[in-house]
Amino acid sequence: MEANSTDHHVISIKNTGDGEVVGNNEGHKRRFKFSVFSKKIHCSLVPVSSYLRDKKNSDQNTNNNNKKVIHSIKVGISLLLVSLLYLLDALYNQVGDNAMWAIMTVVVIFELYAGATLGKGLNRGIGTILGGGLGCLFAFIAQEVGGVGNSIVIAITIFIFGAGATYIRQAPSIKKRYDYGVMIFILTFNLVVVSGIRADQVLKIARDRLLSIVMGFLVGISVSLFVFPMWTSDELHHSTASKFHDLANTVQGCLEEYFKSDSEKKNAQRNTSCCKSVLNSKPKDESLANFAKWEPWHGRFGYSYPWDMYLSIGDVLRELAAIVLALNSCLQSSRQAKEWGNEPLKEACEGIGASIAWSLREVGDSIEQRRKPKAENEILPKLKEVRAEMSSMIAETENNEKGDLAIASLLVLLMTEVVDKVEKLAKEADELAEIAAFHTNVASS
Repeated sequence: MEANSTDHHVISIKNTGDGEVVGNNEGHKRRFKFSVFSKKIHCSLVPVSSYLRDKKNSDQNTNNNNKKVIHSIKVGISLLLVSLLYLLDALYNQVGDNAMWAIMTVVVIFELYAGATLGKGLNRGIGTILGGGLGCLFAFIAQEVGGVGNSIVIAITIFIFGAGATYIRQAPSIKKRYDYGVMIFILTFNLVVVSGIRADQVLKIARDRLLSIVMGFLVGISVSLFVFPMWTSDELHHSTASKFHDLANTVQGCLEEYFKSDSEKKNAQRNTSCCKSVLNSKPKDESLANFAKWEPWHGRFGYSYPWDMYLSIGDVLRELAAIVLALNSCLQSSRQAKEWGNEPLKEACEGIGASIAWSLREVGDSIEQRRKPKAENEILPKLKEVRAEMSSMIAETENNEKGDLAIASLLVLLMTEVVDKVEKLAKEADELAEIAAFHTNVASS
């Protein structure tokens, strides 16, 4: 059977009746065989990928709900413990009304993840100690000056420390990790130094408040770290790995939707939302990486863990998501799906999509399992083969005289960009594996 090449100048392909395929040349023959084989792979993965995508969404929603319940219970436990400062007379006689600072500390510093709680708690503690100490010092100096000079010294120190701390707070390196601590420093310093004008026992007031804050800090941190701890590092690690699977499902889902009839296209919006979620993940990733650096050594992660590498990988993932989003838009706007239904170009695209999705999942699994990816032996050679196939398809679409296949050329170019990003991600993951000392898995997958 000979394909109709009158309208689109596509490759003529003959079937001799015994299953042998004959093209215009050996390159066309090889590519058609690759396309048919790849299409079988793609079709076999469609129901599996759809099932895994739905199951993952369901499991993720359940996991998020469980985290919210656990976090709520932990906050309740912490508030109950610090409330004992009021409820028990023996404790209340020691701290008095300053117990409110312990309750306030728990409410302010307690976050969902242990790293976030520890980071905010240490920032609050350091800011309180520095602000309270300097406030007491200059309050004593002002009292020694006495008279009108007292108020003048207080006013000058408030201006200098307030303006200076605010300026330092705007530095990117300080704002990234110590913004909350600097804010607490400004607040505490002003409260202590101003109270020194009217209060005779400023040192006792500062000491009692600091003691209450320390008690609130210890309660909050202890509950966060020892009662069903939820680690920021685990969240960043798992979320980074899951992005690979999300983009793999999106690439494969784009092709699934493209070759369906208009009435069967139901998941286009889901594919788009998945890419947008990856595109908007930068603030969350940076926040998680910042808090992960505060966490103590636990399980697989420690202080020297290369969290900045996760941010680098996240940047490439967002670049890939932008390209995939453009690819999805191009496929959705194309009106030539039915016309290309039996062409080798479409069959090759399906197979290439399956290869890209497999590569992404393999890199994502290697990060999730903390094992060295099979970049040099499997992933990069597969992507090299896909790149050669794409180059051949680009050359053919560019040689089309009528230009009917301009949309095909654009699709091929976008998919080539996708291959470039996947290749870069494989290399980034390989570098992460070396720095983080991932284990080597010799078992075949």
